Amino acid sequence: MEKWKRWAGRLKKEIFVLYSACRDRRVSVWLRLFMLCVAAYAFSPVDFIPDFIPILGYIDDLVLVPLGIYLALKWLPHDVAAEHRVRAEKLIQNGKPTNWTAGALIILLYVWLAVWLLRWFLSRLGFGTL
Repeated sequence: MEKWKRWAGRLKKEIFVLYSACRDRRVSVWLRLFMLCVAAYAFSPVDFIPDFIPILGYIDDLVLVPLGIYLALKWLPHDVAAEHRVRAEKLIQNGKPTNWTAGALIILLYVWLAVWLLRWFLSRLGFGTL
């Protein structure tokens, strides 16, 4: 269990590294955008797959976020990553930021999907399009 706690602590620190590095102009625009998406999703209060759904709800926390962190750090130049690891320590002391913008986008995606599914379902029942 101690191994998992250390791993989770390392992941938390690496998210703050990405959060700090996504503003660095020395990094390509595409990598900054990718890092911003990973950090925003990690800090978002809403998940794509809600945690109350058995097993699937934790896939994003156990697979998607660590995979995004791994890929972003693999593509990030080592000297830039080292510099932002120092900055990440200061950010960690200030606490976890909450990204309500990413949360709102995920909620809008759920609403759009629900409307689309409702329209599809009603058209299959013969009610036509709404």
